[in-house]
Order: sequence, then structure tokens, then C-alpha cells
Amino acid sequence: MNIISSDLFSNAYIMQHPDFRVKDLPLKNIDYNELNQLIISANRELARYDGLIQSISNPEILLSSLTTSESVSSSRIEGTQTTFSEVVKYEISLKESNKKYADIQEVINYKKALLYAVEKIQEDNHLTLNLIKEIHAILLD
Repeated sequence: MNIISSDLFSNAYIMQHPDFRVKDLPLKNIDYNELNQLIISANRELARYDGLIQSISNPEILLSSLTTSESVSSSRIEGTQTTFSEVVKYEISLKESNKKYADIQEVINYKKALLYAVEKIQEDNHLTLNLIKEIHAILLD
């Protein structure tokens, strides 16, 4: 079955799957004042983080570490059995053979896909079905 289908969001599909229906907006059981405070706080932290990144002469060093960490954590959900340390050692060692090669390669592919997606979205500010397919192809490389 093709998970991403042009029929996925058709009216017939939505009518058959009520979970996809948009309820009355705005939602009534949300404390928007509290939510706004959380958004403001998160925005403040992102601005602080952005300022920190701008002050580093080579921000790629920090971002690479964060991207690797995210890749390891997200790949673990899929069942990979590798650690941040193992991935970094593998990347540094110029691709020496490793008994966890398949898991490490999956994490590296995740990292490549993540970086590719960020680059493409920054270029044209769109997340398209074709981009999702390209990202998926990188994951399966």
C-alpha cells in the first residue's frame, strides 16, 4: 500500500475516517493564555540559541553534534542498536569496518536526510511530496 497517496486527503477518505476531520475552530478546551506564554518562552529560547550560534566562528561543529544526536535518538525508535559515541567514532575512523555497520549506516543516512531536508526547505520554503520522496530515498540508501 502506498502510504502517501493523492487519495489520502480526498473528501471520500476524510468522510470515512472521522479522525481526519477538522473540528470546530478555535478549539474550546485550550487555555490560549497559557499556550501563548509557552510560545513566548520557546521563542525567547530559540532567539537565545540563534544568537549563540551566530557568535560561534564555526557553528557547523555544534550543529553536527546536535544532528548526530537527533539521528541516533530517532533511529533508535526504528530499532537501531548504536550509540552517539559509536557513530562519531565510525565517522572519524574513515569508515573502518564495524560490527554495527548497518545500524550506524542507518543513523548516517538519517543525518544526511535531515540535513538535505533543511537545505531544500531553506532554499524554496516548501515541503512537497517530491521532497518527502527524495528524503525517503536518502534514508533507504
